[in-house]
Amino acid sequence: MKKVKFTQQTYHDRLTQILEDFPVLDDIHPFYADLINVLYDRDHYKLALGQLNIARHLIDNLSKDYVRLLKFGDSLYRCKQLKRAALGRMCTLMKKQGPSLAYLEQVRQHLARLPSIDPNTRSMILCGYPNVGKSSFMNKLTRADVDVQPYAFTTKSLFVGHTDHEYMRFQVLDTPGILDHPLEERNTIEMLSITALAHLRAAIIFVIDISEQCSYSIEDQVKLFNSIKPLFTNKPLVVALNKIDVITLDNLREDAKALLRDLETQNNVYLIPMSTLTEEGVMKVKEFNRWLMAEDPDWDPTVFGPDLRNQFMLANDEWKFDNIPEIMNGMNVFDYIDPDILVKLRQLEKEEEERLENEAGEMEEEQPFRLTEDEINLLKELRNKDALTRMEHALRKGNKSRPTLTQASRTGRLQLGAFEDHLKDMGINPSAAVDRARSMSRGRKRSRSESPSVERSKSRGRSKTPQEEGLRDKRQKLEVEVKAKKAQRTMNKDGRKGEADRHIYNLKPKHLYAGKRGNGKTDRR
Repeated sequence: MKKVKFTQQTYHDRLTQILEDFPVLDDIHPFYADLINVLYDRDHYKLALGQLNIARHLIDNLSKDYVRLLKFGDSLYRCKQLKRAALGRMCTLMKKQGPSLAYLEQVRQHLARLPSIDPNTRSMILCGYPNVGKSSFMNKLTRADVDVQPYAFTTKSLFVGHTDHEYMRFQVLDTPGILDHPLEERNTIEMLSITALAHLRAAIIFVIDISEQCSYSIEDQVKLFNSIKPLFTNKPLVVALNKIDVITLDNLREDAKALLRDLETQNNVYLIPMSTLTEEGVMKVKEFNRWLMAEDPDWDPTVFGPDLRNQFMLANDEWKFDNIPEIMNGMNVFDYIDPDILVKLRQLEKEEEERLENEAGEMEEEQPFRLTEDEINLLKELRNKDALTRMEHALRKGNKSRPTLTQASRTGRLQLGAFEDHLKDMGINPSAAVDRARSMSRGRKRSRSESPSVERSKSRGRSKTPQEEGLRDKRQKLEVEVKAKKAQRTMNKDGRKGEADRHIYNLKPKHLYAGKRGNGKTDRR
C-alpha cells in the first residue's frame, strides 16, 4: 500500500507542477494569449494540458481502488500481484501521455527563448515590409543587437530593446516584415507582427523604403499601410522614409511624391525622412515620436511608478507640476558650477601631498624599538619554560608520541658496538657486558626431548570418526542429517508465507465479490 500510494503521489505532484507552471490562456494578457495561439495553436495547447489533467485524475482513482483491494488481500502473493497491477496501469497511463509531454516540452523551450514584453509599459512598434530597415533603426535607437542582412525575412520573431528619454524608459519592439495579402493567407512570422499591433498600446513607426531596394515599390508599401491602417486606430503614428542616403525626396518620381503627399494628408500622419546608414533624421524620429506619446491624453504619466511631484519641497507649490526646462534665464545646470573649481582641486591635491610627506618624515625620525637587558632575560626564561612544558607534555602523551625502536636497534646490532666503545671510554672492561648482551640476543634452541611425540593409530579397519562434529561414526552422522531434514519440513509447514510463496488459499474470496455489506452482516468475519 505504501508503494502504490508513493507512486500515485509522485505522479500527482509532478503533473500538478506541470499544469501550474504553464500559463492559463484565460488568465493572461490577450497579447500573450494570441501569441501562444499563433506560435503553438491554442486548441493543441489546451488539449495537451487537458490530457495531463485527466491522467492525473485517473491515477488518483486507480490508487484508491487498488489500496482498497490490498486491504482485503488474503496472502502476500495476492498483495504483490495487486501492487504490480496498480503500478503497471499507472505506467501505461503515463506512456500514453508521451506525445503530449513532448509537445509541452517544445513549448516550454520556445517560451523560455521568447523576449520579455511588458504589455502595460510605454512602447514603440516598428513595422513595414521586409528589408526596409526596421532592424537597423532598432540597433540605432537601442542597445539591442538585432541581426541585419540584405535579404527579406531576416527577423523571424519579436525583438525587444529599451531606450531612455527624459528619465523615462521606453520599450521598442522590432517586428517581422508584413506582406500585403489577406489575413488568412499570412504565415506565422507575419502574424507575430499583426498580434503585436492589435494588442499592444504603443506608438507606431511605419518604415517605408523610398529607394525601393527592398524589392517592393512605394505603391506596394502604401497599399500595405492602408490595409493594416485599422490596427493603428487611436495610436500615435509616424511614417519614417528610410534610405535617403540612396535617393532624396526631391529626386523621387512624381507619382511616388504624389502617393506620399496623399498618405500624409488623408491619414493625418507625419512623414520624417531618415537614413539608418548615416544616422540622418534618426534622432528626429525618436524625439518626434516621444513628443507624440507625451501629447496623447490616453497615456498615463505615472506608468513607470507613482507620481512623486506632489512631494517636492519648493518655495511655491504651483511649481511642482511644471516642466523643468533645460535652459532657464539663459543658463543651464553646468553654468551653476563654481568656475574656480579646478584651481581649488589643485590646491587640495597639493595639501594632500604635503601632509603625506610630513607623515613619512615623522616615521623616519622615530627611534627603532629596543629591549632592555631585564626584558631580554625575562624573554629567555619564558622561552625555556615553554620548551620544558612542551617536553613534559610529550612525555605524558601515549605511545604515539614516543620514539619507536627499529628491529636493528631492538636486537642490539646497531648499538652493541657503540655500547662497548662507551664502556671503554669510561674505563670499564666491557667483555662481560657484551657477552651478556649477545647471549640474550640469541634464540633458545629446542631440545629433542621437548618435541611432542605423535602416536599414530595402527587400527586401519575402524572408520574415521568425525571428531570435529562430536559424532561417533558415519552412520550416526547420516541419522542426524535425516532427522534434521524431517524437522525442517515440519517447520516449513508452520512458517510464515513470503512474497515468493505463490500459494492462494481462496481463488474467489467472498468479501471481494459479495458487494456492499448490509447491517448486521459481519458475523462471517
